[in-house]
Amino acid sequence: MTTITSASPADAVADLNSRLDAPVARVAAHTDIIDGVLPRLVVEPATPAQVSQTLAWATERGRTVIVRGGGTKIGWGPTSSSIEVLLSMSELDGVEAHRHGDLTATVQAGTTLSALNAVLAEHRQWLALDPPDEDSATIGGIVATNDSGPRRHWHGAPRDLIIGMTLVRADGVIAHSGGIVVKNVAGYDLARLLTGSFGSLGVIVNATFKLAPLAEASRTVVVDFPGTDQCAPYVAGLVAQASMPTALELAAPPARMLVRFESVETVAEQQASHAVTIAGQHGGTAVVLTGDDETCAWRAHDARVFGADQGGTILKVVTMPAELSSTLARIGEEAQANQLDYAVTGRAGLGVLHVLLTGGAAARASIIMALRSRVPLGQGSVVVRRADAELKSLVGVWGPIGDGLPIMREVKRRFDPTGTLGPGRGPGGL
Repeated sequence: MTTITSASPADAVADLNSRLDAPVARVAAHTDIIDGVLPRLVVEPATPAQVSQTLAWATERGRTVIVRGGGTKIGWGPTSSSIEVLLSMSELDGVEAHRHGDLTATVQAGTTLSALNAVLAEHRQWLALDPPDEDSATIGGIVATNDSGPRRHWHGAPRDLIIGMTLVRADGVIAHSGGIVVKNVAGYDLARLLTGSFGSLGVIVNATFKLAPLAEASRTVVVDFPGTDQCAPYVAGLVAQASMPTALELAAPPARMLVRFESVETVAEQQASHAVTIAGQHGGTAVVLTGDDETCAWRAHDARVFGADQGGTILKVVTMPAELSSTLARIGEEAQANQLDYAVTGRAGLGVLHVLLTGGAAARASIIMALRSRVPLGQGSVVVRRADAELKSLVGVWGPIGDGLPIMREVKRRFDPTGTLGPGRGPGGL
């Protein structure tokens, strides 16, 4: 390995471009700053071969690499003290194949989710993921962070939908995993391994997913409750009545639930009517939305925590569904004790919550540590998703990992022995 980290950015760009089949490396600009850190150089490959050449060069030269898609999640993870190579995947953009008869599609990593679903909609299909910022979030970033949205309740997360992947290892080797059909057992399941790895094991070039048909009709039941104590019993009531919502969301404060049904018209209407009846039995006031009103309600729900104009810290709190009410109460108590404003949204049926905290950094750190101290290992977690550098300096982003950390470190060592890819940014600080 030849280390040239002392070379100027311009010299490094020239050195890398001499190895590439096209000059796609450049000196970083102000718009490339991440968490207040300016990368030394930026590479914008347009082909898998250029990704391969870049990583081979970086490993040989002792350069570390951070991967960026649409930039919607680039601030997730610990703050980097320095960024040597920023690998932008924005030019790897497009749907490679839509096998609508098989309900599968292969898409390049830099494609935005909204652009992909616009193509799939021509055959009334979609990739059943709905994380925030679908117009900016790229397929590579969504897979790398295993990000999802309200419809995870029915359709699952990226790890549940991915069936194949092309990736580039840190040494530049291009590898393929899985296949192009749902029933496939070829090779190791590297696609699911890299899903949620935060770019620490390899660079995703493309991914193949199983798709879902677009529903004929949609109804959303919005239920307002006097308090969050009614949310868990309402969920239990829906389950007891064999309801089949595609999304089962809560929001607080004040206590509200959004229950979405997507099917043929008559089934969606019937299921929504039952949900309204059950809400009344649990002390809630319900209304059924459709069309533009339904769309606006879901946008407002996303914006409670993920609004683009909001500052503050976002936590992902995972708990057992049976502990949902007590977890919500605990979050409220800790926020009040630390004099913090807060908002919560999340998957009520899965126990996955997103918490927005605004206030002083020390108070935010205090509530994070308090919540972590009351979550037993193996039964939940409290992860910092979005935060300023001050908070990241006070509290670890990932929290306790448990007994799996040594195995994760060994996997990292096997895939990236030189520590080239996103050092310290992966789960558990990999």
